[in-house]
Amino acid sequence: MDSEDLEPFRPFRWDLVRRQQLGSLMDASPEPDLWFLDELIDCSAKVLARCADGELYFVGRSPDSLFDLLSGALADSSWRGRLHLLPFSLRWGAEDLTGPLVAQLRANLTAAGLSPHELARKDRAVVFTDLVSEGGTFESLYTLLRDWIDDERAQWDVIRRKLRFLGITWRQKTSPKTWRWQQKSDWTGELPRKSITNISLDGEVWGYLGNRQDKLTASFHQQRWSEHSVRRPRHDQDARHALAEAVALVETGRTREVRNRLARHIAEEPTVSERWVRALVSELSR
Repeated sequence: MDSEDLEPFRPFRWDLVRRQQLGSLMDASPEPDLWFLDELIDCSAKVLARCADGELYFVGRSPDSLFDLLSGALADSSWRGRLHLLPFSLRWGAEDLTGPLVAQLRANLTAAGLSPHELARKDRAVVFTDLVSEGGTFESLYTLLRDWIDDERAQWDVIRRKLRFLGITWRQKTSPKTWRWQQKSDWTGELPRKSITNISLDGEVWGYLGNRQDKLTASFHQQRWSEHSVRRPRHDQDARHALAEAVALVETGRTREVRNRLARHIAEEPTVSERWVRALVSELSR
Protein backbone atom coordinates (compact mmCIF):
# COMPACT_ATOMS: atom_id res chain seq x y z
CA MET A 1 0.00 0.00 0.00
CA ASP A 2 1.30 3.46 -0.89
CA SER A 3 1.73 6.00 1.89
CA GLU A 4 -0.75 8.27 0.06
CA ASP A 5 -3.50 5.74 0.85
CA LEU A 6 -2.77 5.61 4.57
CA GLU A 7 -4.21 7.69 7.37
CA PRO A 8 -1.50 9.56 9.29
CA PHE A 9 -1.18 9.10 13.04
CA ARG A 10 0.21 11.52 15.60
CA PRO A 11 0.23 11.32 19.41
CA PHE A 12 -2.18 13.70 21.10
CA ARG A 13 -0.57 16.65 22.84
CA TRP A 14 -2.35 19.67 24.22
CA ASP A 15 -1.74 23.09 22.69
CA LEU A 16 -0.12 24.67 25.73
CA VAL A 17 0.10 28.14 24.22
CA ARG A 18 -3.68 28.49 23.79
CA ARG A 19 -4.62 26.12 26.64
CA GLN A 20 -8.38 26.09 25.97
CA GLN A 21 -8.31 22.28 25.90
CA LEU A 22 -6.98 21.91 29.42
CA GLY A 23 -10.20 22.61 31.31
CA SER A 24 -9.82 21.52 34.93
CA LEU A 25 -6.76 19.34 34.32
CA MET A 26 -4.52 21.85 36.07
CA ASP A 27 -6.71 22.16 39.15
CA ALA A 28 -4.83 21.36 42.35
CA SER A 29 -1.62 20.68 40.44
CA PRO A 30 1.43 21.42 42.61
CA GLU A 31 3.89 24.01 41.39
CA PRO A 32 6.63 22.12 39.52
CA ASP A 33 10.28 22.57 40.40
CA LEU A 34 12.00 23.99 37.32
CA TRP A 35 15.45 23.39 38.80
CA PHE A 36 16.93 23.02 35.31
CA LEU A 37 15.62 26.34 33.97
CA ASP A 38 18.94 28.21 33.76
CA GLU A 39 20.56 25.48 31.67
CA LEU A 40 17.41 25.16 29.56
CA ILE A 41 17.39 28.88 28.74
CA ASP A 42 21.05 28.80 27.73
CA CYS A 43 20.56 25.71 25.55
CA SER A 44 17.38 27.07 23.97
CA ALA A 45 19.12 30.31 23.06
CA LYS A 46 21.90 28.37 21.34
CA VAL A 47 19.36 26.27 19.44
CA LEU A 48 17.85 29.47 18.04
CA ALA A 49 21.19 31.09 17.31
CA ARG A 50 22.53 28.02 15.49
CA CYS A 51 19.43 27.02 13.52
CA ALA A 52 20.46 28.80 10.31
CA ASP A 53 17.24 30.83 10.25
CA GLY A 54 15.38 27.57 9.66
CA GLU A 55 12.31 25.68 10.80
CA LEU A 56 12.94 23.70 13.97
CA TYR A 57 11.71 20.13 14.34
CA PHE A 58 12.16 18.75 17.87
CA VAL A 59 12.59 15.00 17.35
CA GLY A 60 10.97 12.55 19.74
CA ARG A 61 10.20 13.48 23.35
CA SER A 62 13.60 14.31 24.84
CA PRO A 63 13.62 17.97 23.68
CA ASP A 64 9.99 18.63 24.71
CA SER A 65 11.03 21.14 27.36
CA LEU A 66 12.99 23.21 24.85
CA PHE A 67 9.94 23.26 22.60
CA ASP A 68 7.69 24.32 25.49
CA LEU A 69 9.95 27.11 26.73
CA LEU A 70 10.48 28.47 23.22
CA SER A 71 6.78 28.15 22.37
CA GLY A 72 6.06 30.54 25.21
CA ALA A 73 8.93 32.89 24.43
CA LEU A 74 8.08 33.11 20.72
CA ALA A 75 4.28 33.00 21.04
CA ASP A 76 3.84 36.60 19.93
CA SER A 77 6.72 36.70 17.46
CA SER A 78 7.17 36.00 13.76
CA TRP A 79 8.88 32.73 14.78
CA ARG A 80 5.85 31.04 16.30
CA GLY A 81 5.11 28.97 13.21
CA ARG A 82 8.68 27.71 12.98
CA LEU A 83 8.56 25.39 15.99
CA HIS A 84 7.39 21.83 15.42
CA LEU A 85 7.27 18.63 17.45
CA LEU A 86 8.22 15.55 15.42
CA PRO A 87 7.04 12.37 17.18
CA PHE A 88 9.55 9.70 16.16
CA SER A 89 11.38 6.99 18.07
CA LEU A 90 13.74 4.64 16.26
CA ARG A 91 17.26 4.58 17.58
CA TRP A 92 18.56 1.88 15.23
CA GLY A 93 17.29 -0.61 12.67
CA ALA A 94 15.80 1.62 9.97
CA GLU A 95 17.00 -0.82 7.32
CA ASP A 96 15.02 -3.66 8.96
CA LEU A 97 11.59 -2.00 8.83
CA THR A 98 8.92 -3.81 6.85
CA GLY A 99 7.26 -2.22 3.83
CA PRO A 100 3.99 -1.48 5.67
CA LEU A 101 5.86 0.23 8.53
CA VAL A 102 7.85 2.37 6.10
CA ALA A 103 4.64 3.32 4.28
CA GLN A 104 2.97 4.32 7.55
CA LEU A 105 5.94 6.39 8.64
CA ARG A 106 5.93 8.16 5.30
CA ALA A 107 2.25 8.99 5.75
CA ASN A 108 3.03 10.39 9.21
CA LEU A 109 5.97 12.44 7.92
CA THR A 110 3.90 13.75 5.01
CA ALA A 111 1.33 15.05 7.49
CA ALA A 112 4.20 16.77 9.31
CA GLY A 113 5.23 18.55 6.10
CA LEU A 114 8.35 16.45 5.57
CA SER A 115 7.69 14.58 2.33
CA PRO A 116 10.43 14.79 -0.32
CA HIS A 117 8.19 17.10 -2.35
CA GLU A 118 7.71 19.46 0.58
CA LEU A 119 11.38 19.36 1.56
CA ALA A 120 12.41 20.39 -1.94
CA ARG A 121 9.93 23.29 -1.92
CA LYS A 122 10.74 24.73 1.50
CA ASP A 123 12.27 28.19 1.52
CA ARG A 124 14.08 27.66 4.82
CA ALA A 125 16.41 25.07 6.25
CA VAL A 126 14.81 22.11 8.03
CA VAL A 127 16.56 21.71 11.38
CA PHE A 128 16.11 18.46 13.30
CA THR A 129 17.15 18.81 16.93
CA ASP A 130 17.33 16.16 19.62
CA LEU A 131 19.35 15.05 22.61
CA VAL A 132 22.12 12.91 21.15
CA SER A 133 24.18 10.12 22.67
CA GLU A 134 25.41 8.04 19.74
CA GLY A 135 23.29 9.62 17.01
CA GLY A 136 21.11 6.57 16.35
CA THR A 137 17.81 8.42 16.09
CA PHE A 138 19.27 10.98 13.70
CA GLU A 139 20.77 8.19 11.60
CA SER A 140 17.45 6.35 11.40
CA LEU A 141 15.56 9.50 10.44
CA TYR A 142 18.15 10.44 7.83
CA THR A 143 18.24 6.92 6.35
CA LEU A 144 14.47 6.77 6.01
CA LEU A 145 14.27 10.23 4.46
CA ARG A 146 17.15 9.50 2.08
CA ASP A 147 15.57 6.24 0.86
CA TRP A 148 12.25 8.01 0.38
CA ILE A 149 13.88 10.82 -1.60
CA ASP A 150 15.52 8.24 -3.86
CA ASP A 151 12.25 6.33 -4.30
CA GLU A 152 10.47 9.54 -5.29
CA ARG A 153 13.37 10.65 -7.48
CA ALA A 154 13.21 13.98 -5.70
CA GLN A 155 15.90 16.64 -6.02
CA TRP A 156 18.51 15.40 -3.56
CA ASP A 157 20.98 18.08 -4.64
CA VAL A 158 18.42 20.68 -3.53
CA ILE A 159 17.22 18.90 -0.38
CA ARG A 160 20.68 18.09 1.01
CA ARG A 161 21.47 21.79 1.29
CA LYS A 162 18.37 22.35 3.40
CA LEU A 163 18.77 19.57 5.96
CA ARG A 164 20.36 20.37 9.33
CA PHE A 165 20.92 18.16 12.36
CA LEU A 166 21.45 19.98 15.65
CA GLY A 167 22.55 17.60 18.38
CA ILE A 168 22.31 18.40 22.09
CA THR A 169 25.11 16.46 23.72
CA TRP A 170 26.22 15.63 27.25
CA ARG A 171 28.73 18.30 28.28
CA GLN A 172 32.27 17.07 28.87
CA LYS A 173 35.77 18.45 28.85
CA THR A 174 36.92 19.05 25.30
CA SER A 175 40.16 17.64 23.99
CA PRO A 176 41.52 16.32 20.68
CA LYS A 177 40.37 12.86 21.81
CA THR A 178 36.81 13.90 22.70
CA TRP A 179 34.29 11.47 21.19
CA ARG A 180 31.92 13.19 18.76
CA TRP A 181 28.94 11.26 17.47
CA GLN A 182 29.02 12.70 13.95
CA GLN A 183 32.62 11.57 13.40
CA LYS A 184 31.49 7.95 13.84
CA SER A 185 28.52 8.25 11.49
CA ASP A 186 29.16 7.68 7.79
CA TRP A 187 25.90 9.31 6.70
CA THR A 188 26.95 12.73 7.95
CA GLY A 189 29.55 12.82 5.19
CA GLU A 190 26.76 13.04 2.61
CA LEU A 191 25.78 16.48 3.89
CA PRO A 192 27.63 19.80 3.83
CA ARG A 193 29.84 20.18 6.89
CA LYS A 194 27.76 23.08 8.22
CA SER A 195 24.71 20.79 8.33
CA ILE A 196 25.83 19.12 11.59
CA THR A 197 25.96 21.29 14.71
CA ASN A 198 26.21 20.44 18.40
CA ILE A 199 25.28 22.15 21.63
CA SER A 200 26.53 20.81 24.95
CA LEU A 201 24.20 20.59 27.94
CA ASP A 202 24.94 19.99 31.61
CA GLY A 203 25.03 16.24 32.18
CA GLU A 204 22.48 16.19 35.01
CA VAL A 205 19.99 18.19 32.96
CA TRP A 206 20.67 16.06 29.86
CA GLY A 207 20.01 12.91 31.87
CA TYR A 208 16.80 14.33 33.28
CA LEU A 209 15.36 15.44 29.93
CA GLY A 210 16.50 12.34 28.09
CA ASN A 211 15.94 9.59 30.64
CA ARG A 212 14.00 10.54 33.76
CA GLN A 213 11.52 13.30 32.97
CA ASP A 214 7.83 12.42 32.85
CA LYS A 215 6.47 13.02 29.35
CA LEU A 216 3.05 14.06 28.07
CA THR A 217 3.01 11.39 25.38
CA ALA A 218 4.08 7.78 25.12
CA SER A 219 7.16 6.98 23.06
CA PHE A 220 6.13 6.93 19.38
CA HIS A 221 8.03 3.81 18.36
CA GLN A 222 7.26 1.67 15.33
CA GLN A 223 4.61 -0.43 17.05
CA ARG A 224 2.61 2.76 17.66
CA TRP A 225 2.97 4.49 14.28
CA SER A 226 -0.58 3.40 13.39
CA GLU A 227 -2.03 2.80 16.85
CA HIS A 228 -5.33 4.60 17.50
CA SER A 229 -4.69 4.87 21.24
CA VAL A 230 -1.95 7.47 20.69
CA ARG A 231 -4.63 9.96 19.64
CA ARG A 232 -6.21 9.97 23.08
CA PRO A 233 -4.89 12.22 25.86
CA ARG A 234 -3.28 10.57 28.85
CA HIS A 235 -4.66 11.31 32.31
CA ASP A 236 -2.41 9.18 34.52
CA GLN A 237 -0.39 10.71 37.33
CA ASP A 238 2.84 10.86 35.32
CA ALA A 239 1.08 12.66 32.48
CA ARG A 240 -0.45 15.16 34.92
CA HIS A 241 2.97 15.86 36.37
CA ALA A 242 4.40 16.28 32.87
CA LEU A 243 1.54 18.61 31.96
CA ALA A 244 2.11 20.82 34.99
CA GLU A 245 5.80 21.11 34.17
CA ALA A 246 5.18 21.77 30.47
CA VAL A 247 2.59 24.47 31.19
CA ALA A 248 4.95 26.12 33.67
CA LEU A 249 7.69 26.20 31.04
CA VAL A 250 5.41 27.78 28.45
CA GLU A 251 4.29 30.44 30.93
CA THR A 252 7.86 31.03 32.10
CA GLY A 253 8.92 31.44 28.49
CA ARG A 254 6.31 34.15 28.04
CA THR A 255 7.82 36.34 30.76
CA ARG A 256 9.86 39.38 29.86
CA GLU A 257 12.68 38.17 32.10
CA VAL A 258 13.15 34.91 30.21
CA ARG A 259 12.74 36.51 26.79
CA ASN A 260 15.41 39.05 27.71
CA ARG A 261 17.70 36.30 28.98
CA LEU A 262 17.27 34.40 25.73
CA ALA A 263 18.07 37.57 23.80
CA ARG A 264 21.22 38.19 25.84
CA HIS A 265 22.47 34.64 25.34
CA ILE A 266 21.78 34.79 21.60
CA ALA A 267 23.63 38.10 21.36
CA GLU A 268 26.74 36.35 22.70
CA GLU A 269 26.75 33.85 19.83
CA PRO A 270 29.01 34.37 16.77
CA THR A 271 25.96 34.31 14.51
CA VAL A 272 24.78 37.64 15.95
CA SER A 273 26.59 39.23 13.02
CA GLU A 274 23.82 37.86 10.77
CA ARG A 275 20.79 40.04 10.13
CA TRP A 276 18.20 37.39 10.98
CA VAL A 277 19.77 36.81 14.40
CA ARG A 278 19.73 40.51 15.23
CA ALA A 279 16.09 40.69 14.15
CA LEU A 280 15.26 37.75 16.44
CA VAL A 281 17.06 39.39 19.36
CA SER A 282 15.04 42.53 18.73
CA GLU A 283 11.75 40.62 18.76
CA LEU A 284 12.60 38.83 21.99
CA SER A 285 13.60 42.09 23.66
CA ARG A 286 10.29 43.85 23.03
